Amino acid sequence: MFGYINVNGKELSEENKAVYQSYYCGLCHGLKKFCGAKGQALLNYDMTFLVVLLTGLYEPQTTCREFTCMVHPMKKRMARSNDIIDYAAQMNVLLAYYNLVDDWKDEKDYTKKTLAAMYEKDYLRVKQNYPRQTRAVENYMEKLMQYEKAEEHNIDLVAGLTGEMLGEIFAWRQDEWYDELKTLGFYLGKFIYLMDAYEDREKDDKKDGYNPLRYLATESEQEYETLCRLMMTSMISECAKSFERLPVLLHAEILRNILYSGVWSKYEYIQLKKKKRKKS
Repeated sequence: MFGYINVNGKELSEENKAVYQSYYCGLCHGLKKFCGAKGQALLNYDMTFLVVLLTGLYEPQTTCREFTCMVHPMKKRMARSNDIIDYAAQMNVLLAYYNLVDDWKDEKDYTKKTLAAMYEKDYLRVKQNYPRQTRAVENYMEKLMQYEKAEEHNIDLVAGLTGEMLGEIFAWRQDEWYDELKTLGFYLGKFIYLMDAYEDREKDDKKDGYNPLRYLATESEQEYETLCRLMMTSMISECAKSFERLPVLLHAEILRNILYSGVWSKYEYIQLKKKKRKKS
């Protein structure tokens, strides 16, 4: 359930692209710092959004250094570092670990089981450092398993599980911003679940897998598409409202680019694939 919260590069200035990239590289370094080179394999844009959001809100002391990337060695890159990046790196490990465990349980893929075992010690360190967030993810996995087993049809109820879990992760500290960050994370989490279910719908139809979108009572494909788009629009709209209530000035342009445009990149990609299939 990763890869939906990204920037729209076409609408972002070159300066802001460089800033965003420096946080992405910073998170990569944070993962390596926390659990070695294997941690860098977990890097994703969703947690980069969390880094930029919390940095924009709290404005912590941040350092920036130039480095040579082994993957892109032809040009020097910049990486930022702060306490929030360290936090996001651990949340990245926590979510990736449970994602691997979930894939193992669902698909009986021994590769995923082996990978999960590789990160188990790192997960246990995260659990010790952030018991509240870890408990939220554990509760999410337990309830989601129950809903899937019962083939729960209520899409709002099931999507809400992801929202509750992500809300606790977005709420870095239990301070004056806790409630608003939790609200923002809640609606973003619901959006992510809906987008993930939407993308997987055809695959789940073929293998008769659980997907609450399969139970939508629609009379036509167009009605189904419209309803899915409305649900996702509603969730990201509430998320954006929550963001606008936060006193974020630093990196606000990047964050608005993501929330108002970037989050729809995968949706637009799915539409293009559908059009190509119809033509062929």
